[in-house]
Amino acid sequence: MMPQLDRRTLLSGFALQGAGWMAKSRLYAQPWQVSGLTSSWADEVSPRDRKALIDYFAANARKLLREPGGVLRFPSVSPSLPRATYSTSLWDWDTLWTVRGLFRIANLTQDTQLHADVAAHARGCIANFFEHQSDEGRIPMLISLDDPDPLGCLKGQRPHKENQAKPVLAQLALLIADETHDASWFSPYLEKLQRFYSSWTADNLSQTGLLVWGDDVAIGNDNDPTTFGRPFFSSANLLLNCLYYQDLLSAAELTGRLGRSDEKNTFHTQAQSLGNAIQKNCWDRRDGFFYTADVQCVDRRRELIPNIPRGMDMSWRSIPLRIQTFTGFLPMWCKLTSPEQNKHLLRHLNNPETFAGRYGIRSLSAQEPMYSLVASTNPSNWLGPIWVIVNYFIWSGLKKNGYAREARFLAARTAKMLAADLASSGSLNEYYHPDTGKPLSHKGFMDWNLLVLEMI
Repeated sequence: MMPQLDRRTLLSGFALQGAGWMAKSRLYAQPWQVSGLTSSWADEVSPRDRKALIDYFAANARKLLREPGGVLRFPSVSPSLPRATYSTSLWDWDTLWTVRGLFRIANLTQDTQLHADVAAHARGCIANFFEHQSDEGRIPMLISLDDPDPLGCLKGQRPHKENQAKPVLAQLALLIADETHDASWFSPYLEKLQRFYSSWTADNLSQTGLLVWGDDVAIGNDNDPTTFGRPFFSSANLLLNCLYYQDLLSAAELTGRLGRSDEKNTFHTQAQSLGNAIQKNCWDRRDGFFYTADVQCVDRRRELIPNIPRGMDMSWRSIPLRIQTFTGFLPMWCKLTSPEQNKHLLRHLNNPETFAGRYGIRSLSAQEPMYSLVASTNPSNWLGPIWVIVNYFIWSGLKKNGYAREARFLAARTAKMLAADLASSGSLNEYYHPDTGKPLSHKGFMDWNLLVLEMI
């Protein structure tokens, strides 16, 4: 039987345990009130930080517009400043985010010529990707000036364990259409987009209805433990599936604008099916979190014990890979979540022992055994550092689901981190320490860092 404690004794005990205990006690009650996430210095984006970032991106935007050269026969966009890492490469999803940021800076500065040039170079990126499409419909993830397929995405035989371009091309095309108020230019590429999707489903569609990566090369979040180092065709990674879901919706919108109602309905139906598969296979009610699914579950009784009568059917086709990485929040970005699921996800976002870093959202929960803040280039480190694309995904998901205040706090943190880097080094980097904000890799990196302009 517990002893009875008077009020004074109880309060004394609270005081001895300190503010850390009290912060934890509020963890699941008041969003974003832990780990300094809403301290006074970062409740809003400071005018000085905002101006510094806008001025920097405005001064460097044109340096990312690349004229035709080598195997890139059309104008394109670079993710990095000249002579920095990646500056001579055309990457799949990096192109989407860079173009989005470049349009934003053109709009903020009311630079109509820059806007027109970004549109032309963005259309050139689409042309470059589709020009190197294989007969099977596959598209390379990476094109360099002297090699149309450095990663070997178009090599091998079906089913290709080699990965191909991430499904972002319809999102890029819709962005261009939105900014130029014209979708007609995409009409010649529609059949190519459909073949691209068909190549994905032919090689990478699992029995769960989720897409899987073939291997772990250039998956975007390079060393995500739910995919990196795991067996071929086993990982229904949430980043892949959420990107594909958004791309199908973008394709539906594009085809609607082109008057192609049959294709529009098909893409909508496919997106709905994929969204249902994400909910069914990736949501974990016990943890209140979305996980990448392992789709290796196969009933082998006919093969292994053919002479023994079968009993119960195997009722599951996947199991959750219970490693908490930022991809668990991506269904919010897709608007696939219920209000109740959002509440659970916010509790994870608020927790300083897992995702809540001083400068935003850790790419991997700090409680995972593989959590590490070591700088790395191949693969890049997604085991905890802050990536602006991660902050952006979650900021966007918060806004879409009505959490404007929380989104504003996250935007302020992101802006402060980048402005501090700019002030100290004169440039920006690829990823950052979650608690100090110090850069960890690739000076001169632009890419999705531009998305801070949308956040502020």
